[in-house]
Amino acid sequence: MSFGDPNNPYGQPPQQPQAGPGYGYPQQTPPPPGVPPQQGYGYPGYPGYPGATMMAPQSMPGLLVTARVFLFIISAVQILAGVAWLYVAAFVNDVTDAADDLSTSSDSPFGTIGEGGDIAAGGLMFLALIALGLAALSITLGVKFGRGGQGIRITTVVYGALGTIVGLLGLFVGLDSGMATAVIFPLLWVAFGAVITAAPVVPSGTAWFARPRY
Repeated sequence: MSFGDPNNPYGQPPQQPQAGPGYGYPQQTPPPPGVPPQQGYGYPGYPGYPGATMMAPQSMPGLLVTARVFLFIISAVQILAGVAWLYVAAFVNDVTDAADDLSTSSDSPFGTIGEGGDIAAGGLMFLALIALGLAALSITLGVKFGRGGQGIRITTVVYGALGTIVGLLGLFVGLDSGMATAVIFPLLWVAFGAVITAAPVVPSGTAWFARPRY
């Protein structure tokens, strides 16, 4: 009895040919031992690839939005302070000019007032320019939160930390004076500075500034 006879009902069934790989999909080589197979095709950041859950945030985190609002509020205060100091500097300069006109000799008291007024006017002008410059920086940082990268992040952290230190100094002075009104403004400044410093440092803020830009 031959098992090779195709008409033999008791013979071994013929072997079916192995199906080849289908068309339309690339043939994958088996992964080495210990490495789980990767399922699916696509691009990094989508299902089927390691790290798919580490996608960049699509909207600005809430803490960064709060820090952005605080930057705009601080810029408004800085603009008001700068304008006020400019006005006082102009007023002192006018008083100085009037004192110079009234002075008749170098020993006149009006001459002393004029010299002191010039120094005071210059100092107030310097403070006004600093306040207006810081206001421009606050606005720039707030606007750049949308498209800025690591440079904006680091500048914001340093700026917020310095503001917090200034607020703490003012808070200590206010507490030492014993006046409640001298404590409220520095306390708010410390709170704003702390939020501005922490927002770019927390993981959500770091991921926002490190996201890819197209």
